[in-house]
Amino acid sequence: MGDSGAARPWVVVREDGNGNRYRVGRYATRAEAESVVSRFGPAGQRQIYRVERAGGGDAANSA
Repeated sequence: MGDSGAARPWVVVREDGNGNRYRVGRYATRAEAESVVSRFGPAGQRQIYRVERAGGGDAANSA
């Protein structure tokens, strides 16, 4: 992963209705990651966007 993981510990993940997860991007702050998630609008029935700490742990359901 290199040094970028340490500098950008917050990850936005999209999970679809089948449980498949895709990393959307990595961000330096949780606020920055949540701002990106808010641009996707309300959660659809088939996909959820989450803000997570890289390496697991602190996850927050978002739009």
